[in-house]
Amino acid sequence: MRQITTEEGWLPDERGTLDELAREGARRMIQAALEVEVEQYVRGLREARDEKGYALVVRNGRGKPRQVTVGSGTLEIRCPRVNDKREGHRFRSSLLPPYVRRSPNVRNVLPILYLRGLSTGDFEPALKELLGEASGLSSSSISRLVEAFHEDYRRFRERDLSEKDYVYIWADGVHFNVRLEEDRLAVLVIVGVTVDGRKEVIAIEDGYRESTESWLLVLRDLKRRGLKSPRLAVADGALGFWKALVEIYPEAERQNCWVHKIANVLDKLPKRLQPRAKQQLHEIMNAPTREAAEEEKEKFLEDYGAKYPKAAQSLETAWEYLMTLYHYPAEHWIHLRSTNPIESTFSTVKLRTRVTRGAGCRRAGLAMAFKLMEMAEQSWRAVNAPHLVRLVREGRIFSDGTLVEEKKKKLKRVAA
Repeated sequence: MRQITTEEGWLPDERGTLDELAREGARRMIQAALEVEVEQYVRGLREARDEKGYALVVRNGRGKPRQVTVGSGTLEIRCPRVNDKREGHRFRSSLLPPYVRRSPNVRNVLPILYLRGLSTGDFEPALKELLGEASGLSSSSISRLVEAFHEDYRRFRERDLSEKDYVYIWADGVHFNVRLEEDRLAVLVIVGVTVDGRKEVIAIEDGYRESTESWLLVLRDLKRRGLKSPRLAVADGALGFWKALVEIYPEAERQNCWVHKIANVLDKLPKRLQPRAKQQLHEIMNAPTREAAEEEKEKFLEDYGAKYPKAAQSLETAWEYLMTLYHYPAEHWIHLRSTNPIESTFSTVKLRTRVTRGAGCRRAGLAMAFKLMEMAEQSWRAVNAPHLVRLVREGRIFSDGTLVEEKKKKLKRVAA
């Protein structure tokens, strides 16, 4: 890339591409960070002297240029060197350890490309477009990485769950096209919340059209590996999961997904009425108390029940299971109203698979779904008020989102 040197340093000329600018910016930032790391190391040991008073730890120029592949491309880095004469000591960069040639984040590109239907032979040209000519990823190394994905997924499916305790779970089915098979791949996904409020992926399995038998196989396997019953499960209105849950974990309570319910109700109304009806349904969903939700529901039924009985019936179907969340902390309602942790993670994947032929086979689709969920899990935040999750597990009682003991105290203060 051509460049102009100014008093401020390097600048790209107008003929440089945006990708080249990003790579050069990343290179300069990494180089600067390495310089700071070395400077701090040397400064922290400036008191170390030999018997003649000479410093034992000093800068020693820079090493040979080294090709390193990061998310923005393949960069040429010259690592600063340190001469550490203290016995048994040697400087080792924590930012760029010896022999590292590729950022671990580069692995995150592969699941997406693989899910889009690229064969391992197609990876090299695709990655050259993303990372530059010297991507450092040959077909053989990519094949090894893909096999590593399958091995990671195998270990995930066989791991012991006896030490895990998930208080809430979300369950949903995500559908992908499979290039070499007629049936679409139904990936059954379960995500849970631990007693300290963290979200984790529990299961990713193949399931035929989200049937009861498919969900039974998933839940039986989880129980066999030691998974305790959750306090509350959140899913859409499909009967397959709920029938399986009642058989395997009958003590778990049920919360139907409001997002799916609203979509089902709106589907039974004329399009001209849907914007207003949607607003009314959201008022029901976000009601501060169960009593308020019941009042908003009656208003909805008055407005639409006579002319559109199917919409009214859809809202009333399984109504009790839409109200379960009022027995749980109000701070958690935003998480318990829908299966959003699963839906949002796979939304971009669904968009991709609609315009491609999908993964090459079911095995590939499952492994890549696992890797995508694993990647997403790293950025998930804990639920609101995570300390309340432990109270839920202990069986403490909440009424309209408030801990009953706290509610009693407030009433006593008001009475006084």
